[in-house]
Amino acid sequence: MNVRLLIDSVVRQTMVLVAELATSGGLRAPLSHVAGQAFLELARELENQGVGKKVSADMFGMALRTYQRRTQRLSQSRTDRGRSLWEAVLEFVEQSGVVRRDDILQRFRHDDEASVRGVLRDLTDSGLVFSSGSGNNLSFRAATKDEASALRRGGDSLASEAFVWSLVYRDGDVTLDELAERTALGVQELSPVVDSLIASGKIERHGERLRSSELVLGFDDPAGWESSVLDHVTALVQTVVRKLSVDQRAKRHDELGGSTYHFELWRGHPFESEVLGELGRFRERMSALRKKLDDYNRAQPAPASRLRVVAYYGQSTVEESDDEGTSSDLG
Repeated sequence: MNVRLLIDSVVRQTMVLVAELATSGGLRAPLSHVAGQAFLELARELENQGVGKKVSADMFGMALRTYQRRTQRLSQSRTDRGRSLWEAVLEFVEQSGVVRRDDILQRFRHDDEASVRGVLRDLTDSGLVFSSGSGNNLSFRAATKDEASALRRGGDSLASEAFVWSLVYRDGDVTLDELAERTALGVQELSPVVDSLIASGKIERHGERLRSSELVLGFDDPAGWESSVLDHVTALVQTVVRKLSVDQRAKRHDELGGSTYHFELWRGHPFESEVLGELGRFRERMSALRKKLDDYNRAQPAPASRLRVVAYYGQSTVEESDDEGTSSDLG
């Protein structure tokens, strides 16, 4: 396959994931920063791989001066996440108490009226805003903190701890300032999260550096799904990147790589439990193996040189598919 076609396809699938994350739980996360962030991160990765600025600029189809100005501008305003109409309307309703639709439309008269009406419908459908009356008397009020907690604030503290814990575990030896840069959170907001993780023994502080020797997110944890998503995506990306840097071809006894298998069956099929139950069996095998490994490691001195192995298994089911059962290997 042409590399450009592959890149286009990967970008398309990544945008599917971003769109799903931005709308999960009924919320509408701001996306105005995404294009700039994607450009900046890609430029940085090219630089990390030894590609000069002039070559990078050419790859982006830009003159060198334009490329340099854009990277500088985005670097200076990286923490400015932008502001969406959705956010602005919600904040206005929250600050106004009970407010008529006509007043909202007047407040946002410089925006497209159909877009403002669409945002109001979306906020109402999501449960963040309640409406009453009709016609010229149609009014809106924001949900109270208690009413909106399940959507907006439920488990936020636990979710933040799980997310920060996962970053410290993966990156290792990071300072609080470095962690703040990677999470786009302020140090003041991040400090209590880190302190809580240290108190619970999940991460350790060595001077100014933060470390974690393990990361365990339970099946029934009330929060932390964000960390799990990031962990899955990171494992997949790192595996593909490392495989491409060594050898794209798959070999039977590879220690690096992955495999994807496609099955076609139906409910009641004699192999239904065997195929659909593989995710559960993988979790059981890996949990038992990790416990056995941890028990052994605690009793033995570790050498200076060690291996970190990331094993990932993902499973997706679709009720109808016209594809025949196939398999493909990445090592």
